[in-house]
Amino acid sequence: MEEKKGLLTKKEEEPWRVLEFYSGIGGMRYSLTKAGVNAKVVEAFDINDKANDVYEYNFGHRPYQGNIETLTAADLDNYGAHTWLLSPPCQPYTRQGLQKQSGDARALSFLKILELIPHTKQPPNMLFVENVVGFETSDTRAKMIEILASSEYITQEFILSPLQFGVPYSRPRYFCLAKRKPLSFQHEVCNNKLLWSPSPLFEHNENNVTDGWDQPPVNWDTLIHSCEPVERFLEFKSSSNRATGGTGTDVSADCSGALENINERNLNTMSQYIVPLSLIERWESAMDIVYPDSKRCCCFTKSYYRYVKGTGSLLATIQPNIKGKESSLKKQGLRYFTPREVANLHSFPDDFQFPEAISLRQCYALLGNSLSVAVVAPLLRHLFSQQS
Repeated sequence: MEEKKGLLTKKEEEPWRVLEFYSGIGGMRYSLTKAGVNAKVVEAFDINDKANDVYEYNFGHRPYQGNIETLTAADLDNYGAHTWLLSPPCQPYTRQGLQKQSGDARALSFLKILELIPHTKQPPNMLFVENVVGFETSDTRAKMIEILASSEYITQEFILSPLQFGVPYSRPRYFCLAKRKPLSFQHEVCNNKLLWSPSPLFEHNENNVTDGWDQPPVNWDTLIHSCEPVERFLEFKSSSNRATGGTGTDVSADCSGALENINERNLNTMSQYIVPLSLIERWESAMDIVYPDSKRCCCFTKSYYRYVKGTGSLLATIQPNIKGKESSLKKQGLRYFTPREVANLHSFPDDFQFPEAISLRQCYALLGNSLSVAVVAPLLRHLFSQQS
């Protein structure tokens, strides 16, 4: 490879060399694959031992598990990476957290990586950053934009939800795409703006750029009408008034009796997904119930398995009799979505799996920290596309 005007060049047939920071269980890498980008992940980085177990199990490579704050500009230069993908910790920016932003210790590693960019001999041609809604108003984002601008990057920022991509899953997230000059984006009118519409990812006619892309949806839930029904993402489909597993085992209305065995990860029975009556009695008024044939939003968090008020959606395996007492939540066979079903809603591929050593609780936590492949793949395709 040769250096030209500060950009790392490559032959057309060569893959883009990519660094994947905060790699988690591989959502970003799956998105890169789904985007159809000819790319090679030359290194992944994550400090979470369990996340690295899952990543290694699926990709055959264990991410670097050291403290990335110890990386130097020379270390990063040695990878010769064209692109950095980053999904830094979201806790400093969440509404439920202390919102300490750059003052939170968990923000330090991301800031350190950004601060190394001006000191590298070969800065990355492109960067991609994912985080929670709230990051866009943080001082961390302000510092990021300042560093990128001073290093000759142009940016396009988005806040997008899986709902805008046909997935019945409410999870708006912030994204920043950056290219180093003289590289450019399609729709240059969108440069250095925050957009709430996926239209620039699919609309290639500059004359069709419309107003409103920089305005948030009035109501995210109205997007659900264009989404697939929830049942499409389930392991265990419903049939009339009963839910059946892969071999036809019935889950009765009171959730008793034999339950369908889950092949994935050798989990023993479906019983571990059934919501206890004690929780229903305690939280019935706050529970968010989803029916298999509904087109509506699902919502999950990494604390989802330990259901408390407002943490996530539950699936009713028995359709209610609206006219009678059978509409009681106790009669509807409530269960949690399985990890495989949450992965489906994340648009992970069918061959994604958890190692047997990962507990159910850890599965939910790791999935809660991951991202939507359905959203990120088009964004990466947009980032890597070359302006003609």
